Amino acid sequence: MASSTKHHDDEIVKVTKTVSVLPKSFHHDPQQILHLSNLDRQCPMLMYVVFFYKSSSANENLSLDSVFSSLKSGLEDTLSIWYPAAGRLSLNPDDGKLNLWCNNNGAVLVEAETNVKIIELGDLSHYNEFLERLVYKPVFHGNFSEMPLVVAQVTRFGCGGYSIGIGVNHSLADGPAAYDFFHAWASNSAILKEKRAVAKPVHERGILLVENHEGPKIESGSSATRAAAIDHLYQLIQQAFAGQSFGPDMNFGSGNLALEVENSNLVLKTFHVSGVMIDSLKNKVFEERKGSFSCSSFELIAAHLWKARTKALRVRKGAMVCLQFAVDIRNKMVPPLPKGFSGNAYVLASVALTAEELEEASHEAIVEKIKEAKNSISNDYVNAYNKALDGPQSTLPPMNELTFVSDWTRMPFHKIDFLHGEAAYVSPLVSPIPQVAYFMQNPSDLRGIDIRIGLLPQAIEAFAHHFLTNLQ
Repeated sequence: MASSTKHHDDEIVKVTKTVSVLPKSFHHDPQQILHLSNLDRQCPMLMYVVFFYKSSSANENLSLDSVFSSLKSGLEDTLSIWYPAAGRLSLNPDDGKLNLWCNNNGAVLVEAETNVKIIELGDLSHYNEFLERLVYKPVFHGNFSEMPLVVAQVTRFGCGGYSIGIGVNHSLADGPAAYDFFHAWASNSAILKEKRAVAKPVHERGILLVENHEGPKIESGSSATRAAAIDHLYQLIQQAFAGQSFGPDMNFGSGNLALEVENSNLVLKTFHVSGVMIDSLKNKVFEERKGSFSCSSFELIAAHLWKARTKALRVRKGAMVCLQFAVDIRNKMVPPLPKGFSGNAYVLASVALTAEELEEASHEAIVEKIKEAKNSISNDYVNAYNKALDGPQSTLPPMNELTFVSDWTRMPFHKIDFLHGEAAYVSPLVSPIPQVAYFMQNPSDLRGIDIRIGLLPQAIEAFAHHFLTNLQ
């Protein structure tokens, strides 16, 4: 960072305006309660991304005030259709579960400016603590009904470029739904472009509500479909207790999958895997099977990352290790979820081996297991997973034996044109689960993958060594 970061924080990014943004028109009862699914309730926290738009001849004459006004007007239009985003979470006193009160209390939009130039931030694909100042963070006192579900900050940089930092509560939307929301907002904001038509979202959770799916009760050991991700988590927890990995203050309840982690000592690192690197690894792994074996870049790099992370963390050979990754279920349900579904529509798929089996297994064998886990996600799996989340919530600490991967490569966030043209980069901030490895598109290498992962400081060098081996 530039030397200007030595100044007081308030001198670096100065907030000039903070406003509540309400829907432009109301099409629903302000007392409406939108019932959330168990998939929605897992992480009721704001997830942040920052869009960077570098200075260009098209936007150099734009004033911060005009950009702010256009974004505000576009958000008002968008909230008229995405009306739950203007609501608040509401705790049901009867069962203690969160639902969404569509009360039109609005989103929050902040205007800010800084003398810092975007170029001074260096490589935008790498996490930088300065990014945390480019988003609005409301203070949470434990009362969900006071927390906005969408917050945003538009910041003008000294170079004439802009950032738009947006936080969306994960209970409102998953990645694909948030992408649709951002696209609608950009389409409704007439900044150097005409407004565009916006597809209508579907907010009702429908068949994802457990009460709408009273299937057979799943008994332990029965032949009914079980959710492997849940079973594997319990096995990891039992293994951790058996090995006394955790202190007595760790709290586990039954029916737990709320992955709220406070682990501030993890360091966020970004590794760029170029399209050339991916081709090279494919050639090495499948050189004897020319044309007879195919896999996605995600499957191959997830297998490679799982091996590298487990080896870098020196997990004991006999320990069970697990790879879990999110699978979009919009087309896995029977019937499929409606086009434009705006809630959380993913479950975790899971592969489990011992650390020794993982180390000795070929990439090809692990890819096959990843494919099997992905293909196991069916309507019955989703229902079993959803019901398993119906119990009390508690916390899960990060474990070396558990590797999480989230694939964002099908969501080209950089193509969302809040301003003129594509974003130079779109960076997620620290997530509530910082050890998750996010696979993201890189705007300058569309066949490559940027991997953002939280690592323990003492494991960074070993991970980089094991991960980048075979990719050079």
